[in-house]
Amino acid sequence: MMFKLDVPVDSRAVQAVERRRAAEAARHKRIFSTRNRVLGLDTRVLEQQVAERRNREEVEKQRDLALDTLRVSIDQMVLGQQREEERRRRELAQELVQYRALHQRAEDSRDADINYKRQGAPEANLSGEESLGPASMQVFQGEGVGEEEWNRFQMELTERTLRAQREERQRKESEQKHKELLRNMELVQKDLRAVQLEALEEECKRAACIALKSYNQAQVDERQERERQEKLRQEGEGMKEVWHMVTSDLLTECPEAAERKGEGSVEALRVLPDRWKGMGPKQLSAIYKQREEQRAEREAQRQLERQRELAWGLQQLEQNRQQVEEERRLRELERERRVQLDKYNQQLAQEQQIHQQYLSKQIYTNRPTSRYFTQFNTSSR
Repeated sequence: MMFKLDVPVDSRAVQAVERRRAAEAARHKRIFSTRNRVLGLDTRVLEQQVAERRNREEVEKQRDLALDTLRVSIDQMVLGQQREEERRRRELAQELVQYRALHQRAEDSRDADINYKRQGAPEANLSGEESLGPASMQVFQGEGVGEEEWNRFQMELTERTLRAQREERQRKESEQKHKELLRNMELVQKDLRAVQLEALEEECKRAACIALKSYNQAQVDERQERERQEKLRQEGEGMKEVWHMVTSDLLTECPEAAERKGEGSVEALRVLPDRWKGMGPKQLSAIYKQREEQRAEREAQRQLERQRELAWGLQQLEQNRQQVEEERRLRELERERRVQLDKYNQQLAQEQQIHQQYLSKQIYTNRPTSRYFTQFNTSSR
């Protein structure tokens, strides 16, 4: 006898079952998601990468801003230093100008009496040593003794030096003039010699032209004489030829003059072309007879050629007829071969049709439905 007892359910088992079901659902959703399955995306990693990139861009942006601020401050500091340096330089220059104007005047120099001709310089006084002091004295005792003699000596020395330079310059000028005179005389002599040589050359050319003219005239006279002699000779030969033609057998038409006996053991008549007057009746009849013989022989050759061509045409006709017969026989054999091949193909088609009917009606009788294919790939396991 069994009793029904209300046993408390273990919550940990229930939570484990629910956790497994949730994991299975998430896995099922992840596996059967077309986008995740095809592309293979990991959203958690992608979100982490996007967050890291945004953080990195933010850090870089903050760093760029800090660097820009630092650059601006450095530029301002450098500009301030440059302005301060320029101000100090201007102040130093002004102080230097003021110091020179107050303490380094040209009128207060030790050579002011020389440079400014004692304008504004203190007067030298040999007896005023108590008032001037040792450091302020400009003229000492003993200076200026013999100054006039020394100046006179300097002036004489300068005058002698100038005189010597003037004499040297005059001597060089006279030498230069003498050299130019000699050069001009030499050029004149060269020009005179060139004129003489040119005159001699012209004279030689004139003599050469006269001699050449005389030689050419002699050549012309000689050529004219030679042409006259040649003309006389040609006229004499022409008259001789005319006389010979008038008295020769060519114009007298002597038939025996065109024939002569040949040399050697066999005598033969040879025709002289320059004296031949034409063929006789015997020669003409012999030529006509030979021409008739040649014509008859050519006609016989033509008849023989026509017979040969006729035989060749008959032979070609016979060969063409045999070729047509051979082609007809080959076409008949090809037609019979195609008929046999068609019969064989029909037999193969019938056998294949019978085999297909056997497979579809006796072998493959239990065909799978669409439900059979949809039962796969439905679980994540």
